[in-house]
Amino acid sequence: MNGPLGVALCAEGSGLTTALNAVAIPGEGAAPEWVELLPVGKVIGRDGREWVNDQPGLLLDAQNALARDIPVDLEHATELLAPKGAPAPAVGWIKELRVDGGRVMGRVEWTETGRNAVESKSYRYLSPVILYEKTTGRIRGITSVALTNRPNLYLSALNGQEDFMDLKQLLGALGLPDTATMDDTLSAVAALKDSAGKTLNTAQSPSLDKFVPRADYDTALGRATNAEQALDALKKAEQAKAIDAAIGKALTDGKITPATEAYHRAQCAQDGGLALFEDYCKAAPVIADTSTLDRRKPDDQGTALNADERKVCAQLGLDASEYIKTAL
Repeated sequence: MNGPLGVALCAEGSGLTTALNAVAIPGEGAAPEWVELLPVGKVIGRDGREWVNDQPGLLLDAQNALARDIPVDLEHATELLAPKGAPAPAVGWIKELRVDGGRVMGRVEWTETGRNAVESKSYRYLSPVILYEKTTGRIRGITSVALTNRPNLYLSALNGQEDFMDLKQLLGALGLPDTATMDDTLSAVAALKDSAGKTLNTAQSPSLDKFVPRADYDTALGRATNAEQALDALKKAEQAKAIDAAIGKALTDGKITPATEAYHRAQCAQDGGLALFEDYCKAAPVIADTSTLDRRKPDDQGTALNADERKVCAQLGLDASEYIKTAL
């Protein structure tokens, strides 16, 4: 510790040798549970006085060593009225301190009077009483906190527990820790905007190695569809040709009869049906006489024997008409 300590009640224009430092309380809604008490780093009052809070851990250590809650009163009654024997009731108690996002925060347990004073907007600001080193100005502790309407410190306004939670959610969404500074937050937002702009440009002018224009895609799809349909038609034509050949051979070989031709054609048209039909014909017996109609001649047409045939008839002693009957 460097030299003697001083106490600062930080309120603007108090006329005291100590100073009052006020921070805004929420303007709307319920009294907050967590409130901002001091910034981390240089602390500057509206009246021109300065302190240093470069080691905020000292405040937490001092509070832990003290082992008691920090009183919250009205207009610094604890520091100004209590020493004179006047009543100085607490309107809240700070149960714990923490360093959060470049600020020293305090968790307040409000009394009914304190909660009503805040929620009715009777008081809008908080003023911590700080213990500091006179030679260095380094803040070493907080002895009490007052509700006041005369702010001195340039601190961010408190907007209630809900808004603090919103800030944490924002930092979390940006991938930043709770201790991130405003510059860190702005940089992350700027990077997000830049990324969004690049994404939009990419969507409007996508890379051709990954995407193709819709018109080219539609044209290619149409050609592929037409080719697929043509191939399908060709396959069907070839199948029909193969079925015709198989059915014709089965009829010729007597493996099926003309009465069942339509049935066998329908079966051959099924998936794998032609192969099954061909296997059937290989094993099936002949159930119909083979046709000789292509070799028959009409009965009313006469048939003349050639020289060789007449010679055979003469050698065998056959009548020409009988020979013709046997030849048919």
